[in-house]
Amino acid sequence: MQDAFKVTGGKTLNGTIVPQGAKNETLQILSAVLLTDKEVIISNIPNILDVQRLINLLKGLNVKVNQKSPDTYTFQADEVNLDVFSSDDFQRDARKIRGSVMLIGPLLARFGRAYLPKPGGDKIGRRRLDTHFHGFEKLGANFRYDEENGNYLLEADKLKGTYVLMDEISVTGTANMVMAAVLSEGTTKIYNAACEPYLQQLCRMLNAMGANIEGLGSNLLTIHGVDRLDGTDHRILPDFIEVGSFIGLAAMTQSDITIQGCAINELGNTLRTFRNMGVEMNINGDDIHIPAQDQYEIQTFIDGSIMTIYDAPWPGFCPDLMSIILVMATQAKGSVLIHQKMFESRLFFVDKLIDMGAQIILCDPHRATVIGLNRKHQLRGIEMTSPDIRAGVALLIAAMSAKGTSTIRNIHQIDRGYQHIDTRLNALGAEIERL
Repeated sequence: MQDAFKVTGGKTLNGTIVPQGAKNETLQILSAVLLTDKEVIISNIPNILDVQRLINLLKGLNVKVNQKSPDTYTFQADEVNLDVFSSDDFQRDARKIRGSVMLIGPLLARFGRAYLPKPGGDKIGRRRLDTHFHGFEKLGANFRYDEENGNYLLEADKLKGTYVLMDEISVTGTANMVMAAVLSEGTTKIYNAACEPYLQQLCRMLNAMGANIEGLGSNLLTIHGVDRLDGTDHRILPDFIEVGSFIGLAAMTQSDITIQGCAINELGNTLRTFRNMGVEMNINGDDIHIPAQDQYEIQTFIDGSIMTIYDAPWPGFCPDLMSIILVMATQAKGSVLIHQKMFESRLFFVDKLIDMGAQIILCDPHRATVIGLNRKHQLRGIEMTSPDIRAGVALLIAAMSAKGTSTIRNIHQIDRGYQHIDTRLNALGAEIERL
């Protein structure tokens, strides 16, 4: 069976779509179930490849996993088997998902050791893990890297609270530190912490389990260590990256779409950035209605200079949505400079868009200037390959707006982050065939 989508472009969509649970939050929350021997209930879990892989890793560690409904699971880590760490099967599976690195914090905090391989994930530039391990060492862990086999080994008799200045604003690094610190002796202060909504959700869940975390939503977290944590019931937020993807899709395909249940208060400046791109949106409670637009015009700065959109740590614009903004710009009226600051390889999919007829100047690995075609020249369908999750969905959106048929290969990358995306979009009028 081929790993590909066949997309017939030029279709106008109409209807209502519900965003899945947030992938990035889910990976943190699933890792946190290892911090207690009590039952933890998690709902709104997205059925995507990366989440399935992490759940399988938990099962491999002998965590009791019970699926109550399509999106709700119970987890109980009361008989964790640490000997599984060194097995070839566990090491192989852990390499497939970058989120496996967040198992280290809870395992180290509760059991005193963690042994994991260098994780995989998107090839979007350097994504170093030094921040994680420097933080664990500050808490008193001994760290060793087996360079020959690419494995990380951490051990600690008992972690001790301390002051940690993060050397980068890492979401997974902050999550790992928080999960390690909640069971440490004394008080830990984490400065320069990430403050994404999903990180706040992790802290809320841990507090509900009996942790004592202060400073939620800020870049200074104070964590007073406790002896043990209880179980809890937690619901995952809707995925704001998927919300942004659907906004871009509606604009590109001139579709009338309502995105239902978006948790508007957790979207930061996402909606403002799409409005700067000329997208009209109506907000009704937590729903977003995007009416069909013949034209959307990129705004300029007050002095008339060209708009620049760049990514930044929260509450800055999310780097995972930069690919969507870039694709949207190809059919907008006006021009924009896309500055992908945080990852140096995420713009390398623009050659596919250029092949489709887009007018894009790739300035360097971090910057691209897009000259909008204002729908005067429709993109054309081509054969292409998805390099990572977010570029894959951006290319899917481009293909849906294009003239003719496109084939997108390597779509397991899309499946890693988007639940049944073909089925859900076909229900709105798209024509996507999974080969």
